[in-house]
Amino acid sequence: MSPRRRDDGGTAATRAGRRTELLATAAEVFAARGYAATTVREIADAAGILGGSLYYHFDSKESIVDEILSTFLDDLWARYDEVLGSGLGARETMESLVIESFRAIDRHRAAVVIYQNESRHLSEGERFTYLGESWDRFERMWREVLDRGIKEHAFRSDLDVPLVHRFLRDTVWVAASWYRPGGRLAADEIARRYLTMVLEGIQAPQE
Repeated sequence: MSPRRRDDGGTAATRAGRRTELLATAAEVFAARGYAATTVREIADAAGILGGSLYYHFDSKESIVDEILSTFLDDLWARYDEVLGSGLGARETMESLVIESFRAIDRHRAAVVIYQNESRHLSEGERFTYLGESWDRFERMWREVLDRGIKEHAFRSDLDVPLVHRFLRDTVWVAASWYRPGGRLAADEIARRYLTMVLEGIQAPQE
């Protein structure tokens, strides 16, 4: 095992790059051990630096997980908003949202696991109210797309919208627990296969 080293900053570019590396390391530790069970020392050990050196970059464990989650959600919602503003039909919108969800898992797998496991508890704190807001926003988005699909006759008229929303949410995001970049199937291919399974059950009968 390599000896831990002091991490005392360096140039602005070096600090920015090191910060990104530390966030990625911390995300993997939080995802594996859980936020509450993880200590700053454990993150530093995983990064190969002295415990106190982590404070050159972050003032607390809470700040670290905040940046991990907010970065993931900002990226995800930017891409969702692009899809929602593109003028696609309901079915195409749903397909694009599912694809963007799997791409987000590919880019932010550990952050997705943290979000799934920790956001309900973290959202009780004032700093993390945006997590609860994001859960509500997810639900509104999916229900609106499904309702629009019924009106456009793209989806069955008897569709149970709340149930399908939960099914989509749970079946897509649980993939973060097993997905690994570079695996047998790329993120887009997994998304397409999920969509085939889902849409064959909810698309309107062809006349």
